[in-house]
Amino acid sequence: MKPCVAIICGGGPAPGINTVIATVAKAFLADNYRVIGIHHGYQGLFSENSEIKSFDFDHADRIFSRGGSTLIMSRFKPKDEDFNTRIFKNENIKLLVTIGGDDTASTANRITKYLASQNISISNIHVPKTIDNDLPLPDRNPTFGFHSAKDEGVRIGNTVYEDARTSRQWFVMSVMGRSAGHLAFGVATGCHFPMMIIPEMFNKTKVTFDKIIKLCISSIIKRKIARIEYGVVVISEGVFHILDEEEIKRGDISMTYDAHGHPELGNVSKAHIFNVLLQKELQSLSLDIKSRPVELGYELRCTRPIGLDLTLCSLLGLGVKKLFNEGVSGCIVSANSSGDITPIFLSDFEKDGKIPPRLVNMESQIAKLFFQELHYLTEEDAVYAKHYLPDPEEYEFHKILEW
Repeated sequence: MKPCVAIICGGGPAPGINTVIATVAKAFLADNYRVIGIHHGYQGLFSENSEIKSFDFDHADRIFSRGGSTLIMSRFKPKDEDFNTRIFKNENIKLLVTIGGDDTASTANRITKYLASQNISISNIHVPKTIDNDLPLPDRNPTFGFHSAKDEGVRIGNTVYEDARTSRQWFVMSVMGRSAGHLAFGVATGCHFPMMIIPEMFNKTKVTFDKIIKLCISSIIKRKIARIEYGVVVISEGVFHILDEEEIKRGDISMTYDAHGHPELGNVSKAHIFNVLLQKELQSLSLDIKSRPVELGYELRCTRPIGLDLTLCSLLGLGVKKLFNEGVSGCIVSANSSGDITPIFLSDFEKDGKIPPRLVNMESQIAKLFFQELHYLTEEDAVYAKHYLPDPEEYEFHKILEW
């Protein structure tokens, strides 16, 4: 039986997955390998009846520019007792290619060690993906899928902004991003929104619902003073991850948690929560201002990859073949800013056994320039703001954040 390359996908979708899969398949098929994809991630890999997709050039060539994933994805994280050698022996697998986050990568390393203990030698190479852009890759290179998701987010965001301008109202938009505000930052700056709220802003003060809502009103009143009666506020869902549990309870939000202990934010509408709180505060201030919620999450994950991600994902797929040919295993494939393929390892990222997320650098020039251009109340606005607010100081941007 010909040697085989197996591909699995873990976690949630990101634009460019099919590009990676197709490129890996084409590269190894040309070198006389069999290439198979296994549906349902690690759950499928160790199932008695694995659902297998055999790749040929025609299928790989058809999917490479499509959104979504031709392989069904899963967040299943196997325990050691779930491991078995069945599919590795039956299919003569020599390389396991995993596409996913750090959990998927660390599990692949565990599997390789287990197989070695069973006298089965395979390589594993991981391709990192996340639209959150929060993996600390070298040269601050983007994770694949981020720019395509941002591009779709900007497209939708500009449509929402046009609606705000046309109907003279406000929208509260929540944007996906587990712990970092890169995606919300990208959408807000790409659409010239007057206010964005990301977790990294709260670097000098504790985040609360009250502060988030006051930031929204700060922007609304600043624009009202300028006789601009519309706008969009973007709030990264990542603020939920830095809210205290007691604060979440005070907001009367019931959360469920996934197998990794992460709040399942997809089960609740963050935009709805923020909009309800905003409307309550506006009513208490006797301000007749309309606002509507817009959730921006799953709409972004399966969009078609843009040119940047098509090239990046093709490069990473070719990088898998390059590293395999060089005998490198147990690594993450990465491309530096010059396009050179380099292997990196989980140990390169880890601090105290965990991978700290890459955050928006609030001290960077790009952050400072865009934040200074947002619309919010300052001390100079106090005289005008008193027409709308009993105590304008409470709504001054820099005082809220203690900047």
